[in-house]
Amino acid sequence: MRTASPSSAGTAARVRRRGPDPWKTSFFVVAVAALVGGVAWALLGSSFFVVRSVQVSGAGSIPRQQVLAAARVKIGTPLIRIDAAAVARRVDKITRVQSASVRRSWPDSIVIAVVPRTPTFLVRAGRGFDVIDSYGVVLGRAVRPRAGLVLLKAPAGPVTSLRGNAEVLAAGAVVRRLPAWLRHKLTEVRVRRGSGVILMLRPRVTVVWGNAAAGAAKAAEVAVLLPTNATYYDVSDPGSAVTGRPAGG
Repeated sequence: MRTASPSSAGTAARVRRRGPDPWKTSFFVVAVAALVGGVAWALLGSSFFVVRSVQVSGAGSIPRQQVLAAARVKIGTPLIRIDAAAVARRVDKITRVQSASVRRSWPDSIVIAVVPRTPTFLVRAGRGFDVIDSYGVVLGRAVRPRAGLVLLKAPAGPVTSLRGNAEVLAAGAVVRRLPAWLRHKLTEVRVRRGSGVILMLRPRVTVVWGNAAAGAAKAAEVAVLLPTNATYYDVSDPGSAVTGRPAGG
């Protein structure tokens, strides 16, 4: 059997002890640093990925310039530096905005998607009405009733106190979930302690609705009961709905 000579064994040991080539390691480190630096420069220091446009979608009647003014996004800012959450919070502060979302659209745009508040109720105020959404936020004024808006008889007090009011929120939660056919018949909403939400339908029909729970079941009960021509229905418990006397009965 052949055995390795002392000289060849020593050479092999020296090769094993040598380990990684320091020049290759240094080259790899430099290459990675250059790559990271190049990416950082492209994102933060160059003109390749800067904001060149701000797009606004879904704003409806809210002026685009009002959204842009609230957003405060400067053209030319590196896209990576834009705090999308902070921009969204600033746009959210516009009274007529219900919510806003913001995203970067590479390589050079910011997109702001707006969900405007929906006028829902009319609340008597002085000689006219305040127009509010289903959360009690005042959106404007009306001198007379307007088609598509429902009169809300809520707790007494200044209209500014209706924002976040528990009873107004209860009324809004009910109205938002009404099916279109029932919403079309709705003329007035009343909020009473103990009875919850009461819907006034045309022509002169009272529906005790209660809270917003089981809305689909309650609407189904109303659909079945309306042909009886009664003027009063209590569907607050859809499992045991109550019907008043038929009109003229």
